[in-house]
Amino acid sequence: MSTQNTVLITGATSGIGEALLQQYLANGYRVIACGRNKEKLTQYEQDNSNVIALAFDITDSEQIHQAASKLAEIERIDILLLNAGDCRYIDDVKAFDGQLFADVIATNLQSLGYLLQYFLPKVGAGGQVVFVSSSATLLPFPRAEAYGASKAGIDYLANSLRIDLAAQNIAVTLVHPGFIKTPLTDKNDFPMPFLLSSQQASSRIYNGVKAKKSYLHFPKRLTLLMKLLALLPDAVWQKLILKSEK
Repeated sequence: MSTQNTVLITGATSGIGEALLQQYLANGYRVIACGRNKEKLTQYEQDNSNVIALAFDITDSEQIHQAASKLAEIERIDILLLNAGDCRYIDDVKAFDGQLFADVIATNLQSLGYLLQYFLPKVGAGGQVVFVSSSATLLPFPRAEAYGASKAGIDYLANSLRIDLAAQNIAVTLVHPGFIKTPLTDKNDFPMPFLLSSQQASSRIYNGVKAKKSYLHFPKRLTLLMKLLALLPDAVWQKLILKSEK
């Protein structure tokens, strides 16, 4: 029987997910690549025999169920890496876009329930579940009501799940990246200090996951500064962030 380790990566067709796919392949893993871009997923499979492609929409529970059923011959997933997500902003808070809010919550948070339902059973003792959240949860930011709320939900989910999975010897890693250059962040119209490439982010995640760290945050020159700012009274932080937007 093969002893090759298997990692499942959602959002594997762009940004951090694509960089992670390449990182894990380079280190001898079998990668179950998940995403919506069927053409790119097919190309992955053609280019590397260690790739199993699953095309589905993470907000559609039936599509996830059908994708999971294709893994009948896969006895074990060693690392379940939940990376896929979306980032959109509430630009006019008085004309609050409820549909946008619901869509972001569904993509970033609600989808995780379906993914855990269908893929977590294949993660056995010694395995690991990885949640890619955001350092945005460390501080409240303007226009980030939907994005920030969804990522804060991920934080709680990961930290709670870690407690419940401990008895089964399944580790949980929560990741707080800072600003990473991806197709999503390319749309941002504000300064992004200490911007890292997707490859830099994937390397940090790979090494932290390998060490089975419960919490990863990077780049630390940004995240540690944010943690310090979070200690300020709310009124002071609000004044600072509003001044920076002018």
